[in-house]
Amino acid sequence: MTTLSPYDSLSPVTQAAYRAKAAAAALAPLPRADKDDALLAVADALEVRTAEIVAANARDVARARENGTSESVVDRLTLTPERVRAIAADVRDVAKLPDPVGEVVRGNTLPNGIDLRQVRVPLGVVGIIYEARPNVTVDAAALCLKSGNAVLLRGSASAYESNTALVRVIRDAVGGAGLPADAVQLVPGDSRESVRELMRARGLVDVLIPRGGASLIRTVVGESTVPVIETGTGNCHVYVDADADIDMAIDILVNSKAQRVSVCNAAETLLVHQDIAAAFLPRALDALAEAGVTVHADPRVLAHAEGTKATVVEAVPEDWETEYLSYDIAAAVVDSLDKAVEHIRLWSSGHTEAIVTTSQQAARRFTRLVDSTTVAVNASTRFTDGGQFGFGAEIGISTQKLHARGPMGLPELTSTKYIVTGDGHVRP
Repeated sequence: MTTLSPYDSLSPVTQAAYRAKAAAAALAPLPRADKDDALLAVADALEVRTAEIVAANARDVARARENGTSESVVDRLTLTPERVRAIAADVRDVAKLPDPVGEVVRGNTLPNGIDLRQVRVPLGVVGIIYEARPNVTVDAAALCLKSGNAVLLRGSASAYESNTALVRVIRDAVGGAGLPADAVQLVPGDSRESVRELMRARGLVDVLIPRGGASLIRTVVGESTVPVIETGTGNCHVYVDADADIDMAIDILVNSKAQRVSVCNAAETLLVHQDIAAAFLPRALDALAEAGVTVHADPRVLAHAEGTKATVVEAVPEDWETEYLSYDIAAAVVDSLDKAVEHIRLWSSGHTEAIVTTSQQAARRFTRLVDSTTVAVNASTRFTDGGQFGFGAEIGISTQKLHARGPMGLPELTSTKYIVTGDGHVRP
């Protein structure tokens, strides 16, 4: 006689969530060495089974091209042997990072003799809903394992074959290292209903992190009953102040916009102080043209475009709020630093804003007034990244203000608990 599991009557997504919850409980108390051994096993397995991963990815890429997917999206989807090796190297880098679990955030002995400590603990079960990029599958799994969390991965249908292969390799390596394989699971199903189930698995899933475009993020934030850490879109600004070094400003602008256009920390709007516009804009427009960038310009920028090599179109109101993720940038001339800040407050997504200036006073004012996750002074917006900040791989860049803000590394994948130690203490 077959004995039914108490979960057999539940949907596949709910069953996966229960398995993840059990795996999270097993992971939470593990020492760093056990987690690092599993991560190194994952890295080795990715390299050993590269051909299997690349073959699965090739099927996704072929289907994407058949469906007319843009080449920029296809590039984000594609895995080559070199990219798989780079992903494996990233996993090894995560293994080298300090383990945040058990870290004492603060502690002291109270006047009554009780010892009080606030320590970092895993979040529990983390759900990741993401688009296109299969490298996120590995990044998320590695960061969650290192921080003692179980992870439920829900990638887009366009990367289904790739994600299935990657998760199979990761689970085999994790299980082989003695950790619960269910610490890493691909959410069953490829329908919207499976996503909805994940978003409503409150009590089983502790937090959801969406990674993708504005539509995906709005849907997850609006429809989830599970708490969400909102990773926002990147309408990032570069403001060139009246006291900017023009050569530096051009280098920072071109790097911010064109070093890689399909990422959330690429600049999407250029703001130029009126006092430097005549000297700066003709050179900047030529530099953007050489990088292949089309400028969506306000009338004051258009006035400086004549005689340049720039591809310029007249800006419309929607341009100021657009995350292009392409070789396009909106541009405007502003009357002052305060007017630049006013524009940013109105249109920014709260991701990253940069000022280029030689004035310490202007830099201080800009950093005080601009309320985004990252404010850069004389540096490219492209530095807003967990790897660039020295955090290792990141789970995403949070644009909210609760729990985590900015690039989310290992500490941001933990919560805290208080440990109260007494000696027979009772409250009077």
